Amino acid sequence: MKKLLILVSYFFHPVFIPVFATLFYLFTKKTTFVFQEQLFILLQVFIVTLVVPILFFFLLKVTGKISSVMVPEISERKLPLVIQSFLIIILVKQSITLERYSELHFFMLGALMSTLIALILLFFKSKASLHMMGITGLTLFYFGLSIAYQIQNIVLFAILIFITGLVASSRLEMKAHTIKEILVGMLLGGGPQLLLMPLWL
Repeated sequence: MKKLLILVSYFFHPVFIPVFATLFYLFTKKTTFVFQEQLFILLQVFIVTLVVPILFFFLLKVTGKISSVMVPEISERKLPLVIQSFLIIILVKQSITLERYSELHFFMLGALMSTLIALILLFFKSKASLHMMGITGLTLFYFGLSIAYQIQNIVLFAILIFITGLVASSRLEMKAHTIKEILVGMLLGGGPQLLLMPLWL
């Protein structure tokens, strides 16, 4: 069970969440875009939110700025969060625009808000679970998509809630966070998504 929880922690690392959200979005609106555009959207999100951060991670790892992919220390988290914020800003301004991809645009804006608040908290020596921030935001985004497009896939929503519990358990099992940090992460991830959801529903 411990090994399973560790795998869950890596598979649902925050860096993967924008790609998962994009897949949900494209699957929901698969009749709206041609295949080439779907591939183009996914590729952009994949490169900007996954490939580039991984390259930055290796650079920060080599230079000794971070100790592991989980960036456990408060002092290590500031620069990765700044980088992630800039990458999301580039994405919403240049690619995932409000006019063309409104739902995904607002998800990214919510993720940006969550990231910036998590960054601000670091300056007050307070750490939130970025894993919980990501998976909670993803779950609520799918919830919003289900309402907007009347998707009655209760099984997938239940699976996402179950995964949220697994991610929380994995972070506690790995002693990466306290229960307070888990709850703060959920609040940071879910709050902006709920706040922005009425703008695209």
